[in-house]
Amino acid sequence: MRSAAVTPEGDQIRWVELPGREPERVYLHGLGATSPAYFTSVAVDPRLSGHRSLFLDLLGHGISDRPTHFDYTLESHADALANALTAAGVSAAELIAHSMGGSVAIVLAARHPHLVSRLVLIDANLDPIPRAPGSSGSSGIAAYSEEEFVTGGGWEEVRERVGAHWWSTMRLAGREALHRSAFHLTRGSDPTMRELLLELKIPRTFLLPESDGPLPGADVLAEAGVSVVAIPGCGHNIMLDNPEAFVAATAAALAPRG
Repeated sequence: MRSAAVTPEGDQIRWVELPGREPERVYLHGLGATSPAYFTSVAVDPRLSGHRSLFLDLLGHGISDRPTHFDYTLESHADALANALTAAGVSAAELIAHSMGGSVAIVLAARHPHLVSRLVLIDANLDPIPRAPGSSGSSGIAAYSEEEFVTGGGWEEVRERVGAHWWSTMRLAGREALHRSAFHLTRGSDPTMRELLLELKIPRTFLLPESDGPLPGADVLAEAGVSVVAIPGCGHNIMLDNPEAFVAATAAALAPRG
């Protein structure tokens, strides 16, 4: 395990690292998750292995610190991540990022372009989403006030809704971190993640479950050079539900270009 201080207060982002060649590959988890648990099994597949790989946990999640003074906006997550990558000696990395992690990765690429050479986004949030009381995802968490979620029973209600798999990593997140991250994810960035993605000039691939149907705005994304790839036989956690198809699509997205 490695770590770097990423805030003026000294809060630490931590990651698990595998050695290998450049360019580095950085794996980013979604809301309430942790990167080693979600990505290690696919990253060691021979089609993806061999690169220096960082399985990094965002502030508030997994093995990283859970500061209560941090605001957990997408922009602040991205800036903290930039500090961690800089401390790790990483530049021009290939980011493989799931859900909220994909949103953070887009903001990172826009704010710190020297750190990112390619993006593989896994069912990432591109637009603000309405808050929905009773939902088990970010929209349900964000429907609570922070006080309701942290001390008023919201955390326990979400625990009952999300199921054992997600809860196994969600329980590692700080309560304030989880709520603020969800709230700011539903709010989105300004410009939106979709608008930022359209303006990026690096190779970009967006993976989504085939069962979700066409990605809204896929034609505009394609015109801007974003490769949109539907993956069969999976839900939101594509890398866990269909690892074979995930590895094949990701390896194709990261293949050297002549």
